[in-house]
Amino acid sequence: MKSNVCVLGAGRMGSSIVRTLLDRNYPTSVWNRTAARCQPLGILGARVASSVEDGIRSADVVIINVLDYAASDALLKQRSVASALAGKAIVQLTSGSARLAREEARWIEAHGASYLDGAILATPDFIGKPDTALLYSGSRAVYETNKTLLFALGGGTSYVGELPGQASALDTALLTQMWGGLFGALQGMAVAEAEGLDLETFRSHLTAFKPVVDAALFDVVDRTKARRFAGDDATLASLGAHYSAFRHLLEACQERGLDAAMPRAMDAIFQQALSGGRADDDFASLSPLFGNSSPHHGREPANA
Repeated sequence: MKSNVCVLGAGRMGSSIVRTLLDRNYPTSVWNRTAARCQPLGILGARVASSVEDGIRSADVVIINVLDYAASDALLKQRSVASALAGKAIVQLTSGSARLAREEARWIEAHGASYLDGAILATPDFIGKPDTALLYSGSRAVYETNKTLLFALGGGTSYVGELPGQASALDTALLTQMWGGLFGALQGMAVAEAEGLDLETFRSHLTAFKPVVDAALFDVVDRTKARRFAGDDATLASLGAHYSAFRHLLEACQERGLDAAMPRAMDAIFQQALSGGRADDDFASLSPLFGNSSPHHGREPANA
């Protein structure tokens, strides 16, 4: 038998989750602060809960997708609602930090429920598709027991660890890499346009350059994992070679009057490494400058 599910939150993402569950024939309840948002879902077959407590009591699995953790806390941390949590599997799909996920897990578990924290690497229109990725961490038992339900929301679903904050941390890490690329594209477009190049030319050459960029990206990850920071025969380009090319960006910004806040920040990192005489090292040798000298190796921070 399929679990009874309650979805708290009927925004664009929550509504997409409800529709997907209904399409997979899961008995689904939905609650939203603005009740009118639930009406189209009720027409599709969802049970519209009269209250948060009503929705939770009717369900085996409670999926939360609201604005933020403060909104989630406002729903859950009411006496009548908290008392309804015992025995439930709580799947938190509200976006938040690793710290908030850890705090939520402790509170949920203290009230007799099991907790699985999630991160959705997609927009609402991708929910339910075969390649859509959702990350989960926390209770392995909740993940394994409800695997079919979780994979219904996205075929690219994966369990990344037993610490509740790990899904949120990986989400942040992946977004960080994306933002780096997007900010780099903005800076690159400014340089191209300053020299009279149209953006279609820039765009077309991004495609041609992508294999080189991808190779460098995964090489940095692999070398950092292996702590192979010294230059060797497999080094794609030394730190000194990178910096020699990077200086052209600084010159372009100065000559054309372009904003150089981001290049100056990158230059400071280069300078910190090069001042130690590490020009022959691999680019991955910059990695320790971004980390913690005393990593926790997966353990909870002391102040968590």
